[in-house]
Amino acid sequence: MKKLLFALAVAGAFAPSLSQAQVKIDMTKITCGQVLEMSPDLRSDYAAWMSGWFAQKSGRTFIDLGLFHKNYDSVMSWCESNKSESVMAGLQRAFEKK
Repeated sequence: MKKLLFALAVAGAFAPSLSQAQVKIDMTKITCGQVLEMSPDLRSDYAAWMSGWFAQKSGRTFIDLGLFHKNYDSVMSWCESNKSESVMAGLQRAFEKK
């Protein structure tokens, strides 16, 4: 009985280290100011994710790097003067105009 309790105690001690932390980010709440404060690498990852999300919404199945860079520059320029605005809200408005 003591061996069983000891084994359960050891297994319980290691159980928390076996689980992985999960982080949820609400992409609709990220503001332009937050994006502009990101490191260049993180900003690039964020832009790639957003580009992929909107490409899927529009049914595009190809990658156009020229269009990506043009859109990236446009969004960063817009964000400079709209720092408190949600990036997603601005992109959705631009997307609806097309």
